[in-house]
Amino acid sequence: MTTPASPLLTTTDAVLEVRDLRVSFPSEAGQVRAVRGIDFALRAGETLALVGESGSGKSVTATSILGLLPTGANVTGSVRLEGRELLGLSDGEMSKIRGREIGMVFQDPLSALTPVFSIGTQLIEALQIHQKLDDKAARERAIELLDLVGIPDPKRRVDAFPHEFSGGMRQRAVIAMAIANDPKVIIADEPTTALDVTIQAQVLEVLKKAQDVTGAAILMITHDLGVVAGVADRVTVMYAGKPVEAGTADEVFYTPRMPYTIGLLSAVPRLDDSGRKALTPVEGNPPSMVALPKGCPFEARCPIAVPACKVSEPELKPVGSDGLAAACHRSQEIGSSIEREGMFPTPEIPEYDGHEDRTARAEVLRVDNLVKHFPLTKGQVFKRRIGTVRAVDGLSFDIREGETFALVGESGCGKTTTLLEILELPTKQVGSVTVLGKETKALSGKDRRGLRRDLQVVFQDPMASLDARMPIGDILAEPMRTHGWSRDRIHARIPELLSLVGLLPEHAERYPTEFSGGQRQRIGIARALALDPKLVVLDEPVSALDVSIQAGVINLLDELKAKLGLSYLFVAHDLSVIRHIADRVAVMYLGRIVEQGDAEAVFNAPSHPYTQALLSAVPLPDPRKERERRRILLSGDLPSPADVPSGCRFRTRCPKYVGLAEGEAERCRNEDPASASLGTDHTAACHYAAALEVV
Repeated sequence: MTTPASPLLTTTDAVLEVRDLRVSFPSEAGQVRAVRGIDFALRAGETLALVGESGSGKSVTATSILGLLPTGANVTGSVRLEGRELLGLSDGEMSKIRGREIGMVFQDPLSALTPVFSIGTQLIEALQIHQKLDDKAARERAIELLDLVGIPDPKRRVDAFPHEFSGGMRQRAVIAMAIANDPKVIIADEPTTALDVTIQAQVLEVLKKAQDVTGAAILMITHDLGVVAGVADRVTVMYAGKPVEAGTADEVFYTPRMPYTIGLLSAVPRLDDSGRKALTPVEGNPPSMVALPKGCPFEARCPIAVPACKVSEPELKPVGSDGLAAACHRSQEIGSSIEREGMFPTPEIPEYDGHEDRTARAEVLRVDNLVKHFPLTKGQVFKRRIGTVRAVDGLSFDIREGETFALVGESGCGKTTTLLEILELPTKQVGSVTVLGKETKALSGKDRRGLRRDLQVVFQDPMASLDARMPIGDILAEPMRTHGWSRDRIHARIPELLSLVGLLPEHAERYPTEFSGGQRQRIGIARALALDPKLVVLDEPVSALDVSIQAGVINLLDELKAKLGLSYLFVAHDLSVIRHIADRVAVMYLGRIVEQGDAEAVFNAPSHPYTQALLSAVPLPDPRKERERRRILLSGDLPSPADVPSGCRFRTRCPKYVGLAEGEAERCRNEDPASASLGTDHTAACHYAAALEVV
């Protein structure tokens, strides 16, 4: 039987053509049908983005193309590179194609690089495997590649090892390796997921430059719809192993015809969306790929499902006269009789019922001039101090009742050290930490233990923070037992906590592995609330979650704050999330706060050049806005906190510093700027602070 032509195969000059690709894996539960039929064609110089939730089949599709699936995987269909069939080739034959004709940029650059070989050695190896180059020519080419991807001082850095590079520099080195042999196709699997937003912007710029130089087609796999809007020509949305919508970026973002796509776009917190309101979650979880339900796999989560959706799975078909294709029984009605706006219900989140003037509310936490330095030593037996790591270098802020205070900044700026200092309730630190009116230096052991009831934490990775060997009921009971609660009181409290975070009382008997990522994070939140705390520290609580699940957790945090009068100290690198959830924001750079104040003031009128660069680097899930935005790219990487620049610590990367007159620049070199008031509840530590609209 001949497979009908797919609406995704519309080009005759494809460099890479995938047709009816299907991948399954054996498991104890049965056959896992990871990819159930995907088609696409990719032309030279074109970027196609595969998007969808975790488990939708995106990465399996990429590894299938490269022939990197584990033994036992069953692969059918067709993968053609310039007309040559790749499926069925031996590993030796595929080795000649990988790196030469298809380059790969992996999600974790540290795992992709061998730690015991220098960057140059690994680049030279990639070149000499596929090209007849002597050592001298290969080394010169390696230096050219490092220069091309923006590695500073490439002649020296070519001999550095992976651990001597920052995360962004390692990813650039991986991109250099991927384009070393001028491939026809570059596959980028979540290339910016683990990176700060400023480094992400640099890496995307490098990837675009690499495409311009090589003329390669790019297959981009990502869950970040903002990244997709900025780089993709075409988009394919995957769900349960199949494409459910495909078209140009503009078509998919502005006129989607598949409810799943509409739900994903609705769930994204947007940096350009001012005003506090609830996010729109996509309720439920993707189906098991072992036992898929009959009919449309999205039916159980779809707000416009009809009886036909339970009977048959819709095929991907063209919609209208444009190039958009969707797999939905009701795709023709969407946009006409069915409105996209409001398709997924947005919950009502109550506002905190407290005094509008924050200064009239009780103070929950105050940090005054907090300093945390670490000695930098050398030697194994006889250690000597050779420097100081200035992790936190004079931090001051306060949090009031019912308030969410957010700390933002790049990795290495001191956010986590600040959290650890507060959570440890220190006694010998420079500066002071005051929790609920009690300064930690003056606390006795008994008082410190009592204060810990009111100060709880939710960690970034919900699976790592829950003991997989304990049922949920025991996990929730543990902090209550530690603080001497009676058995009856604990027994009554556990169902309350589960109901509070949207779970069922019977879930207490289950183990963490039986829950989805979003549900596990809800359990982590329930554990933090077990002792009725006043302040909850949230360390990247949604960064490990899909955007559809993330929206529900953020709404839950907002609801709990209003219901229980909680205060949050929130740390995250996603400024779109911060824009939505924070009442006040502090931007950190090299251990100092460089801008602080009311969230709306900071986001609408950022005045420090670093804040402006951070905000301009955040991608928006809007292709037209992304094409028109002004992007401020920071040069270089964050300096070491062991070698803080003199004067203004940001001047080595500051785009404003470059254009200053000599007298003004000298002030930045020699004088450390103090925080100056820019208005009601808005300060910035910059000699030449000036508001700039960047969103």
